[in-house]
Amino acid sequence: MAPTVSVIGALILALVTGCGSNVITSAPEVQFTKEGELWFVRQATAETIARIDIEIADTPAERTQGLMHRSYLPPDAGMLFIFESSGPLTFWMKDTLIPLDVIFVSEAKQIVSIAQNTTPLSETLIPSGGNAMYVVEVNAGFCDARGIAAGDTMDFVRTRAGD
Repeated sequence: MAPTVSVIGALILALVTGCGSNVITSAPEVQFTKEGELWFVRQATAETIARIDIEIADTPAERTQGLMHRSYLPPDAGMLFIFESSGPLTFWMKDTLIPLDVIFVSEAKQIVSIAQNTTPLSETLIPSGGNAMYVVEVNAGFCDARGIAAGDTMDFVRTRAGD
């Protein structure tokens, strides 16, 4: 029995002290990178409601990753998902650690629907409720605090060099 305890003790010591090749380390958290600016416009008055800095997810890999595994999103920031064509969309919060407002936007850049205060880590599907080509994710409560609603519009510009 003593040799088994010694082997187990050595393995525990290696893990605790960081020795050995089987030590698991976590990757550094992805930080927000500004790639553009987006603004919401009140449909009835054409006034700008809010402006945010955005990260853009416009490739399949970027759209799949989204805001997963992040513990923080700056208050006036969000992620803009751009799809190749318009159609019904569904999102989920799997591996997403922060509550979000998920804003579905048509090809004409009009807000179709808003899923407010989504549940972190949930695998429940969130439907667009109509055809959408864009999705904007912002911190939960953002839309309520600014009065952003279905029917309002959005527009954006890229600011990242090379885009």
